[in-house]
Amino acid sequence: TIIVKGGFMLKHSKQRDGIFLFLAKRKDHPTAETIYLEMKKDYPNISLGTVYRNLNLLSQQNEIQKITSDGGPDRFDPNTKIHPHFFCTQCHRVLDLEMDEPDMTPLAQKDFLGTITGQKTYFLGICPECKNNKRIGD
Repeated sequence: TIIVKGGFMLKHSKQRDGIFLFLAKRKDHPTAETIYLEMKKDYPNISLGTVYRNLNLLSQQNEIQKITSDGGPDRFDPNTKIHPHFFCTQCHRVLDLEMDEPDMTPLAQKDFLGTITGQKTYFLGICPECKNNKRIGD
């Protein structure tokens, strides 16, 4: 079966469906390696490269979000709605922040001669688990 989505012609893939369904059940923004290890249980012959290709394809199709953070591996989020993320600078965990993302586009566009087509908001700090498990500054 060939599926046309967003200008892409795709063959149906059980592995891609499995990756998407795995992500749809998660809120912890897993890495490709975490997804790969889980997919190996149902698809023993799947390769890490196949997981990466499918994650990139799902991201390009806007079926998932690819979240790139400083100092940590890419994470993947099944929630494609615009929402801010929090990055823990100690454990590199990525969390959703339960708040509306303010539209900064008009302010940013005001003195910018180009065209702004979107925004992503990230916050940095110490997550609750790291804060409770370690004394900051020690």
